Amino acid sequence: MSDVPLPPRLGVAHRRRLRALWRSAGWPCHDLLEAELLVAGLLTRETDPQGRDTLRLTEAGLRLMTHDAQGHRSARSAHEGLVARVALEMHRAGRIVWQGLSLRAPVAAEVPELPLPAVPSVCDAETVPGPAQAAVRWVQAMPDVYSIRHTTREDWVEPVAHEIKVSRADLLSDLKKPAKGAAYAAVASQCWYVLAAGIGRAEEIPEAYGVMQAHPLAGQPGTFGALEVLRPAPRRPFVLPLALWMALARADARRFEDEAQTALSEESPARPPDAEGA
Repeated sequence: MSDVPLPPRLGVAHRRRLRALWRSAGWPCHDLLEAELLVAGLLTRETDPQGRDTLRLTEAGLRLMTHDAQGHRSARSAHEGLVARVALEMHRAGRIVWQGLSLRAPVAAEVPELPLPAVPSVCDAETVPGPAQAAVRWVQAMPDVYSIRHTTREDWVEPVAHEIKVSRADLLSDLKKPAKGAAYAAVASQCWYVLAAGIGRAEEIPEAYGVMQAHPLAGQPGTFGALEVLRPAPRRPFVLPLALWMALARADARRFEDEAQTALSEESPARPPDAEGA
């Protein structure tokens, strides 16, 4: 067997340690992560005249750290671009749009496989007495895009939540969190996944969600064009409870450059938002 050590497999923890050492004075921890980074040639030890060791990133360590940072920025840019694209499409469909909302939502203490809320609405959950109330827990629903119809009829508001995904790893991680889907269903009549083309298939997404696929524009990284509906979202009757209205009132709705006074809808909605805008 060779005496030459095998290069370590670098993971998220190794990259996190590189960033921490870059921002710090470089004092060593003498743990396995540090040893593996030293063996990989990403760190080097320096000893001062008093015999104290410090750690410094090598050129290879700096290249790895900056490469990771560029990748994160690229992913954020693509995500922000697709969020903006979906928000614009909902605006064009005559809807009022919010981005980055944080909404308090009730879900079952034991979340079922199907991501549907345990209670009909936030208001109903507030008044559930005794043992039934103990079965409900509160979580934060943070849809990338949230929109409602511009109407004077509260039973026609049709709140819709869109979750945006531009990487397969992020999508697979999200699908392991049934409480997240239950929280979205507790605040919206429709829930959608919007996937950058190539990161997933409609059959991988639970049937409680609609699925759209976003096609990137050629030669324009982070910019998306057509939104293709792969599967429409199930529509459920939903009346916005007072607590949710108050949360929307405190938040700033997204404004658009072409925004003008939109006529209030007085007609019953004949088509779902996917047919209107995507």
